[in-house]
Amino acid sequence: MSSELSRRDALKLLALMAAAPTFSFGCRPEEIHQAHQRQGQTQPSPDRKPQFFTEHEYRTITVLADWIIPADERSGSASDAGVPAFIDYIMTDPLIPGLERRQTAIRGGLAWLDYHCLKRYGEPFVACTPSQQQEMLEQIAYPEVAPPEMQPGVAFFNSLRDLVASGFWTSQMGMEDLGYKGNTAVPEWTGCPEEVLAHLKLG
Repeated sequence: MSSELSRRDALKLLALMAAAPTFSFGCRPEEIHQAHQRQGQTQPSPDRKPQFFTEHEYRTITVLADWIIPADERSGSASDAGVPAFIDYIMTDPLIPGLERRQTAIRGGLAWLDYHCLKRYGEPFVACTPSQQQEMLEQIAYPEVAPPEMQPGVAFFNSLRDLVASGFWTSQMGMEDLGYKGNTAVPEWTGCPEEVLAHLKLG
């Protein structure tokens, strides 16, 4: 089998999975905002070398992030916005509570994903074809229909999806995508537009 992870590596993956009591992790919105401030930049560099993830884990996070928020006509993808670099930063920020739990959970979740891809496709997630990746993610993306054996993956993917979304829409690219202009001074306030008042039946 031509794979960057052999079946023997499944034993290592099982050990990582066993170390995590749950694959659920995450940060509150205010913690994400504070982490951005501590990092000293609105948009982390996509070229930032990972400090926590291994090279393989980091590539997996990058592929997953772009499945969650792909590029479209409005903006770039999650990786274009530097989200994988920001997630790596979150995993090393000691000021966010639960650092060790967070690290163990995300690493266990990545191991779970690779283990199940190896069992199903003979390859780790990043080496699977796009259709195989999509098929795998569809098994864990929808909690209400996911089979019981997929629930650990559901917990992992839901947590990662929340973190990717938080990282993207607090990045410079994400704020531009939302059209957010921040605290902009208004030179003259002329009141609420008449069409808005009419819509609200207040005019």
